[in-house]
Amino acid sequence: MDPAGGCPHADNARLLARGAVAPVVLPGDVAGMAVLGHDALREFLAHPDVAKGAEHFTALREGRIADGWPLKTFATVRGMTTADGDDHRRLRALVSRAFTARRVEALRPRVEAVTAGLLDGLGRAAAEHGGVADLRRHFAMPLPMGVICELLGVDAEHQDRLHHLSNQVVATDIGPEEAMAANRELVDVLGAVAAARAKEPGGDLTSALIAAREEDGDRLSGHELIGTLLLMIIAGHETTLNLITNAVRALCAHRDQLDLVRAGGATWADVVEETLRWDSPVSYFPFRYPTRDLTVDGTVIPKGTPVLAGYSAAGRDPAAHGPDADRFDITRAASGARHLSLGHGPHYCLGAPLARMEATIALERLFARFPGLDVAVAEPELARHASFVGNSVRDLPVRPVP
Repeated sequence: MDPAGGCPHADNARLLARGAVAPVVLPGDVAGMAVLGHDALREFLAHPDVAKGAEHFTALREGRIADGWPLKTFATVRGMTTADGDDHRRLRALVSRAFTARRVEALRPRVEAVTAGLLDGLGRAAAEHGGVADLRRHFAMPLPMGVICELLGVDAEHQDRLHHLSNQVVATDIGPEEAMAANRELVDVLGAVAAARAKEPGGDLTSALIAAREEDGDRLSGHELIGTLLLMIIAGHETTLNLITNAVRALCAHRDQLDLVRAGGATWADVVEETLRWDSPVSYFPFRYPTRDLTVDGTVIPKGTPVLAGYSAAGRDPAAHGPDADRFDITRAASGARHLSLGHGPHYCLGAPLARMEATIALERLFARFPGLDVAVAEPELARHASFVGNSVRDLPVRPVP
């Protein structure tokens, strides 16, 4: 895997032509596997002999993974993404109350209000910089970050730093010292957030998690609390940030699709679903581990191997999505097309309803406010994220034309 990331789609197509499962070399010359094909990935994500707990990662258990390994946090953080069985159900149950359909719908007015304010700011930023503004910085990032921080009771003063540290954690080209420093600081910031909410509890999720811990000490350990906050901060804004960014890029590059949704031939929800399939916000997500030698689509994945879930590859798998799988077509969703970009099985994304709502509102209001909006530079000139985990660009200069 290229630690520098980049656009994954050409490499994905080459790998898929060879098979649905591929051996890969992770940073630090760590041997792993990637499941790329849609059907194979769907099977793998829900397989009863596939685990998330780091105790199943053979090289880590045997001491062959160095401190500062850029992907170590994905394996060792204590929370839902690294828990199995009863532990996973316990942690997921504690958090799931914040993401019921009723609670997510109750957030709609707040999401709409935040969106309106950010659109004002995007317009002002463009006016101050020759008609061009960075859509990620002024719109796509602060919307989901503001909402998830409000849900968690995180003060606004921490938000920019948390975004920076989140980027460090998901980067795959980072050096050992930088990786360890970013993880330490992120834990420190989240520890301060937890301490503030313990001192002055509110109606936020962090306060509720602390209360659950105090009521029954074995329900949520201190490490699990920080791990859960870390997971929710990163997953709660990085993925939606990439989703909004990738959707705007896709629509600006496919004006016929933008015209179609404006004419009522498709919905903004269709745009979100096709973007999730066609340009998944997450490319390769670490890790899952077979608890025995496992054969997937004819390929043996040895017990204890760290496996990447290849969401961006599965989204364009011709075997599942047809010979035109690499074409952006927002009418696919209405035809019943399915993707795996929000996961599958017991670890399906808890925040999926919130992410969908945020992205749908963001896109609809953005193009209503700035119907002439376009990307200000050619696609090849956009710098990509230095990660094979996240899939997007670092900046998105746009001309927000009313």
